[in-house]
Amino acid sequence: MGFQLAIDCTDPDRLVPFWAAALDYRPQDPPQGHATWRDYYVSVGVPEEELGDGDCTDRLVDPAGAGPAIWFQVVPEKKTLKNRLHVDVMVGGGRSVPVAERRVRVDAKVAELVGLGATVLNRHDGEASDHYGVTMADPEGNEFCVV
Repeated sequence: MGFQLAIDCTDPDRLVPFWAAALDYRPQDPPQGHATWRDYYVSVGVPEEELGDGDCTDRLVDPAGAGPAIWFQVVPEKKTLKNRLHVDVMVGGGRSVPVAERRVRVDAKVAELVGLGATVLNRHDGEASDHYGVTMADPEGNEFCVV
């Protein structure tokens, strides 16, 4: 049994490149026999007015094949409440790495993601707990953590 992670959004053209960079993923190729995702969606009956502009690339895959596929599902409403599920971007190396080094790694990724349109929401620097992480929001406001 497999699974994919579905993220509701209003603009996959904005989130696909962001999350590809955040997770070191790549856009998923369209199904065999189709030059673009737009061609595929039209072939299965999705009306043109629902497709917007562009080639409709709305899916990411892990090039190593280890992580789940991600689909950015277009929904009409904007995000209004806190996520009940979020992504942890794990770049720090875990607790076997000294917290000072984890902080350097996390802060470097945070700076990269801010440059791509993310926002810092909160820094978690528990000196007593040997923890460091940053809660952020992607360009559409979905919360995630860099740890």
